[in-house]
Amino acid sequence: MAGIATVTFSSGFANAPRLLHLRQQFLGASLSFLYKQSFSMMGFNGQLRQKRPNFARKLVIKAARTESKGVELGSRAPHFELPEPLTGKTWTLEDFEAYPALLVIFICNHCPFVIHLKKDIVKLANFYMKKGLAVVAISSNSAVTHPQDGPNFMAEEARLLNYPFPYLYDETQEVAKDFGAVCTPEFFLFKKDGRRPFELVYHGQFDDSRPSNNVPVTGRDLSLAIDCVLSGQPVPSVQKPR
Repeated sequence: MAGIATVTFSSGFANAPRLLHLRQQFLGASLSFLYKQSFSMMGFNGQLRQKRPNFARKLVIKAARTESKGVELGSRAPHFELPEPLTGKTWTLEDFEAYPALLVIFICNHCPFVIHLKKDIVKLANFYMKKGLAVVAISSNSAVTHPQDGPNFMAEEARLLNYPFPYLYDETQEVAKDFGAVCTPEFFLFKKDGRRPFELVYHGQFDDSRPSNNVPVTGRDLSLAIDCVLSGQPVPSVQKPR
């Protein structure tokens, strides 16, 4: 609190009117000083200031809900037109029309499940491409949220692992939505009879191996499906999802 000033006046009456006047001036000044000091200490600085409430700002992020409308067994292969970061070439579905079967794989660089299988995916592709299978890999991951999955790193990955197939970049993620791809790796095997469009016959796992289950990587499930397509046999309808 601010201290209260005091003063002692003479008891003579001759100067009483003047002393009374001085006393009133002194008291008035003192009260004014105390008033300002008290309000200044309370944050008013001579005038009443309106204090705005300090509301905490909340950042609310709403994720858009997207329902997958993926292809089902027997459906046609969705059209795509995507760039290949390694070569700069643009590939479309029509580039594979001459092949009896097409394997579309959705992968990315950083996914541990892809890392677990990628060398064996390359082996499988090399083996079956010699038998007439067409293969294309697509990455639909955002380079904003996952910079390591961006085009430059995709090109480096394709060069490092010597991918025998084009590795395409789906920047808008529209192609992934058209296919209904929701994870990596995800495999879509299509067959083609003559001039008819590619038809989905397999949408399942590579095999039972996972990064932490100690099951050897064999590619058994996908290999069986490819063997059936290339030999003209029906692909089993019971398929384990990836």
